[in-house]
Amino acid sequence: MKRSFWFVAGASAGVYAAARARRAAEILTVDGLRDRIGAVVVGARMFRDEVAQGKAEAETDLRERITLGLHERRELMAGTDPGTAGHDAFTEPTDEEEGTS
Repeated sequence: MKRSFWFVAGASAGVYAAARARRAAEILTVDGLRDRIGAVVVGARMFRDEVAQGKAEAETDLRERITLGLHERRELMAGTDPGTAGHDAFTEPTDEEEGTS
């Protein structure tokens, strides 16, 4: 029983080592290296495209926020609050502006 266990263990280790050696040899061939370099190039291209897309989205978002801020600032400088058209942003409306006498 002991000998058969060690025989099976040794045979399994030999098969595993042979498979690993074959993979390592395939990696170090010209075709294997070409495949690896091609995979790196594709990964770099995908990363570049993702960064460009994120940059464009962030730029669009920033431009929208700046535009909204400019509109609000223009309304405040004109004396109106963006939420209340026609009222001074820094003073309370008078009775006359509210429509009561």
